[in-house]
This record gives sequence, C-alpha cells and structure tokens, in this order.
Amino acid sequence: MRFLVTGSAGFLGRQLVKDLAESSQVYSSYHKTRPDFGIPISMDLMHLEDIEKTIQSIKPDVIVHCAAMADVDLCEKEKDLATRINVKSTESIAKQAAKLRSFLVYVSTDYVFDVKKGMRKESDSTNPINHYGKTKLEGERAVQETAPKWCIARTSILYGTHPTRKDFLSLVIEALKAKKEFCVPADRYICPTYLPNLSRMLIELGTRQIAGIIHVSGATKISRYEAAKMISEKLSLDYALIKPVKISEIKEWTAKRPQDSSLDTSKAAKILKEKPLDIQAGLGLYIKQLKAKASIRS
Repeated sequence: MRFLVTGSAGFLGRQLVKDLAESSQVYSSYHKTRPDFGIPISMDLMHLEDIEKTIQSIKPDVIVHCAAMADVDLCEKEKDLATRINVKSTESIAKQAAKLRSFLVYVSTDYVFDVKKGMRKESDSTNPINHYGKTKLEGERAVQETAPKWCIARTSILYGTHPTRKDFLSLVIEALKAKKEFCVPADRYICPTYLPNLSRMLIELGTRQIAGIIHVSGATKISRYEAAKMISEKLSLDYALIKPVKISEIKEWTAKRPQDSSLDTSKAAKILKEKPLDIQAGLGLYIKQLKAKASIRS
C-alpha cells in the first residue's frame, strides 16, 4: 500500500512517516524542511498546480493530510493565508484523491466546536469560535463534498518528542527545571493526545480505510493545569511553580479558545485495535521517551 503524508516534517507528520516507513511505501511531502523518514517529495500547498502534479505522479492508495497552518493566533492575524493553506489546499488534495480514488484521511481538530460543553461526539453540531477552527471545519466540508472515500480524524492537543519542536508539556518541564513560574489555564479542558498513539490510530484508519468522522484524541478529559501538575509530579519537579490562571487572564492569546474542547473517543475505542490512551498510560510512555532521548544526548 502506497501512502502520501503531507506536512511530513511537522510534529505529527514526522512521527507518522517514521511509523509508516517500517511497513509501507510512504512518500513524505514537505515544503521547506526535508523530512528524515520515508521518500521525501517537495509539495507547496500555496500552489494548487504543484499539489496536482505531485499527487498525480505518486498515485497514492492513501493520503494522510496532516499539513496545516496550526498556529491559532497566527491564523487569527493572517486570515487569508490560513484560508489558503487550510481550506484551498485541502480542496485541491480532495480533488486529486477523487481522480485517483485514493482514500483520504484528513486530520482535523477539537477547535471545530464551541465553548458550550465538552466530551463532544462525532455527531454533535460544530460551531468554531476562532478562524483556525473555521478553516479546519471548511476543510472537513471540502473533504466530504469532494473525496469519494474519506475519513475525518479529529484530535486534541498533542504531546510527544520532536527534534526541533516543543509540545506543551516540554515547555512546562523546561520552565520548572529552570526554577521559573509557569502560568497555565485551569479552566481550559482538553484531551491530551500522545503522539505515537495518534500516529498508530491514523495508520490503522488509512490501512483499513475506515470511513466517516472519528475522534482520535487521548481518552482523558483534563485541564491544562492538571496535566502540567501531573507531569511535574511524575518527574519530581516543583509543581508549586505552576500557577493556575483563567483563560481570560492570558493576554498573549489573540484568538479565542473553547473552554472545554474535550472529545468523546468511545467510537475509536470500539472500532480500532489501537485504542486511545488515557493520560496515565500516555504520560508513562512519554516519560520513557524523554529519558531515552536524554540518554542519547548524554
């Protein structure tokens, strides 16, 4: 089975092509940073003719579309650019998937929902409150309307390791090791998702060609503050340095965030062999990964 993964140098894409390369032929598309796994192939999402040319040359059985403009605040500031990358390129990829009858897995987000309640099911009404969420929802609709065979995989905030990029928890660890205070919203609820767990779920969705909308986040609803405190306790760091604040107090955020964007993963737990991990299991694996990375450096 031949895979094409977009955004292959990114936080999720790199893990995905690394895992896929163990058993499948995978083309890892990129724009600026050449990926170190899979078969690298350049593809600029800003140029629709480049998307068409690249996909038609590969003729993939499965496309996993990870690439996106995912900086929520930047999307709010650069709305036209966010729409071009998150919507127009997705429309183009969906059209090519339709021409080739490729199965398209579109990685979406919990930000397609509003602030009203958490533990959202796949059938719940969407109502994004920021431009990033709006563009990802428009991407979902483009996939549904254009690609004949598709899966929309919504996920939540990711944690895991990457050579150059830092996740939320690594920023917490870095601050506490430096004996610095770290402010975290205590009223912002999420389902933290362990990166390798998500990668394996996406691979299963693509390989088995499981169609429809599915939530593939972590299985535990938790506040960002509670998650930060939990990792600090497990690493014996001073969690007193973690300061709980309200979302409204974070001045650095330009875009609105949903207060509770947790996802119900019961569908994924029922139909997938790779089950969504709870926070305890995910953090245990994450800590092992961090220690292995540290030993390699030393």
